[in-house]
Amino acid sequence: MLSSGIYDHIDVWNKAADAAWLRDTAIVNNITNGDTPGYKRQDVDFEGVLRRELGRSKYVSLDEKVSNLHMNHLNVSTYTDSAGYSYRLDENNVDPEQEYAELASNRIKYNGLIDSMTQEFNRIKSVIK
Repeated sequence: MLSSGIYDHIDVWNKAADAAWLRDTAIVNNITNGDTPGYKRQDVDFEGVLRRELGRSKYVSLDEKVSNLHMNHLNVSTYTDSAGYSYRLDENNVDPEQEYAELASNRIKYNGLIDSMTQEFNRIKSVIK
């Protein structure tokens, strides 16, 4: 099978966008449960998973690292953040101001990923024409 690697970066951006969407959902859920006693905030760490996977290939270019990634290793899920820690008497560890800041940051990241994929597809389309 002939492989050009033309979609390698797009595949990673797609996984990152999926993770950002999942993180957005987790953050909104945290904000919603900000007053629920005992609730522990949820989060998603795609960057950590990607960093670990890219770190497995040393002394090669970034393009080679991306080409050698196994996309099924980039699947992420939500996890409970600081499950045993709470600064509040009701043992809820959600800080609303922090969650709103994370939500804004995450949405900027998601929009940037979508824009990057759109631009890459437009470049591919212009080459095909």
